[in-house]
Amino acid sequence: MYSIISRLTLEGGVIDTLAYYFQYNFVIFALIVGVLIALCSSLLGVTLVLKRYSFIGDGLSHVAFGAMAVASVLKLANLNILVMPVTILVAVLLLRGGNKSMLKGDAAIAMLSVTSLAFGYLIMNVFSASANVSGDVCSTLFGSTSILTLDSTEVAICIVLSLIVIAVYLLFYNKIFAVTFDETFCRATGVKAGRYNFLIAIIIAVIIVLGMNLVGSLLISALIVFPALAAMRLSGTFRGVVLLSAVFSVICALAGMLVSILYSTPVGATIVGVDLLWFLLAVCIGKFILKNQ
Repeated sequence: MYSIISRLTLEGGVIDTLAYYFQYNFVIFALIVGVLIALCSSLLGVTLVLKRYSFIGDGLSHVAFGAMAVASVLKLANLNILVMPVTILVAVLLLRGGNKSMLKGDAAIAMLSVTSLAFGYLIMNVFSASANVSGDVCSTLFGSTSILTLDSTEVAICIVLSLIVIAVYLLFYNKIFAVTFDETFCRATGVKAGRYNFLIAIIIAVIIVLGMNLVGSLLISALIVFPALAAMRLSGTFRGVVLLSAVFSVICALAGMLVSILYSTPVGATIVGVDLLWFLLAVCIGKFILKNQ
């Protein structure tokens, strides 16, 4: 594959190489799904960063990994039948536990993250019938080529779920904004903060499960956090940060997938690498702007 890509790049240039690959539906499907997942991740990423739950994406992805391992051992036809409900349940428990929970915030996430990762790997080693357990685990943790093997049904499901996430976020934007900054004030003014935390938890869980096919369970938190952090270096308003985060996330995901297609690099790691470069660029631009004000 790499020799073919090298030959095409040398003979016709990058544009001709991309045009060659855009003839295939699986490439178009991968780009559509990748952009939608990146867009959805960026919206909730701002809320998670401001609520100091940046690490929740990593923790939930490990929970999803453990659930996926159990679903694989049970040989379920659709792994999401188990993975999605379990991830949503844990997300709800983490975000609604608050001060009443025995384990607070980062401690609960760290415990669940390590336990789920270890449990999933143990289950896959003890009960899996696969001849390449290490390869399966590595693909799940760091992303795989499954994003390039999506069929039209899987793409349609991803589009529907992504549109639902975006619609819900836009519909409850004001409430999510209020809950993000001051839950106590929300409750004092009659807003049911717990209800909207529940909504945020569901959306986050859906995004995590969708994003695992793109960047893997170990890298999904980067897809959520980096665009938000980059946007915060360039904007001082919540709406501005959300809009910039969405733009940055889509650009980085698209650029990462195109680079991956051109040079046969791992999809997930390439997207995260582009996100990191964009964040560093945003930091430099932000410092330059502050210096000249």
